Amino acid sequence: MKKRVVITGMGVITPVGNSVSEMWQALLDGKNGIGPITLFDASLYDTRIAGEIKNFDPSIILEKKEVKRTPRFIQYALKTAKEAIEMAQLPLDKIDLNRTAVIIGSGIGGLNVIEEQQTVLLQKGPSRVSPFLIPMLIPNMAG
Repeated sequence: MKKRVVITGMGVITPVGNSVSEMWQALLDGKNGIGPITLFDASLYDTRIAGEIKNFDPSIILEKKEVKRTPRFIQYALKTAKEAIEMAQLPLDKIDLNRTAVIIGSGIGGLNVIEEQQTVLLQKGPSRVSPFLIPMLIPNMAG
């Protein structure tokens, strides 16, 4: 007997849209998500363009104090998981863990955290480095 896999919900955050419907419409419209880098000063680099995430507000899924402690890639994972659960209309209190799965794609999340914490280390010393540094770097934390 073949086992069926059914995709009932999806969530995305992309350079062309922060929801499945936004992304799909942008793709149909032929929109390009590549543009000048704005998240950091790229003037010293040969490449100054990238596919950045725009107009993402993490406060829609996290409290203000949690936003500061949570790397962007984890914020993205939480928001996309919420979107997928809503699309699938999954009642959280009735999920059958033996029949439910989540697939999340994340590259090497948390690189900006390394840069920020290195600056903290050099300017303020090791006692000021975030105790959350390692958890903020682990890509599979998104899953």
